[in-house]
Amino acid sequence: MKITILTLFPEMFDGFINTSIIKRAIAKNAIEIEIKNIRDYTLDKYGRVDSAPFGGGAGLIMKCQPIIDALESVKTPNSHVILMSPAGITFNQGYSHKYATYEHLIIICGHYEGVDSRVEQYVDECVSIGDYILTGGELGAMVISDAVIRLIDGAISHDSIIEETFENGLLEYPQYTEPYDYRGAKVPDILFSGNHEAINKWRQKQSLKITREKRSDLFEKYSPSKKDLKLLKEIDANETGKWETDAVEKGHKFIKK
Repeated sequence: MKITILTLFPEMFDGFINTSIIKRAIAKNAIEIEIKNIRDYTLDKYGRVDSAPFGGGAGLIMKCQPIIDALESVKTPNSHVILMSPAGITFNQGYSHKYATYEHLIIICGHYEGVDSRVEQYVDECVSIGDYILTGGELGAMVISDAVIRLIDGAISHDSIIEETFENGLLEYPQYTEPYDYRGAKVPDILFSGNHEAINKWRQKQSLKITREKRSDLFEKYSPSKKDLKLLKEIDANETGKWETDAVEKGHKFIKK
């Protein structure tokens, strides 16, 4: 897959493409990232890419000509073009999966007070990462690129993706590592039971509990299974299920003291 980002500030992406998972994905040829400077395509003799809005108003508006020329220099019949815009659809994990199927994703970053509206005629959709205003679309482009790249084969392990937050409609269960006891806060015994079926059941129970408490909007959209409903009854009754008690008792020799 290839991601092309059109921006006035290509230097903002230096750290992004040379760090962590993104850098490794590029090194493995799992992804190609191309950064294009919109300013290189302006026909203005002074090199300007923005101007005051017609009709008056605050700030400066990015001109359509350099953006569209930059876009046409990289667009192919297989390209999917998005414009970062507060008026766009709100990006989520579902869109990450959708974009990861494209051969070529082009992201246009607006800046200043906005972008000439005629640019929208040349894009497939406008996208927002949330209901707040940023200085430009660069951070949004990084967010979308990061979310998409980690879904590409070879970027990270497949198992890591399956169990992540939002992948099954719930928040992820609590995670623990060393030390076992930190200032009196101990890792739950069930995780040392050796009973992977019970551990998975405990994790699902925790995901249900956390999602309902912290993201009621997600929980309302979730369709619980019969097993989920039993776990929710345990949560409501604030009780530890017999399945968990039995697993801990049988695996007591593995549990740290």
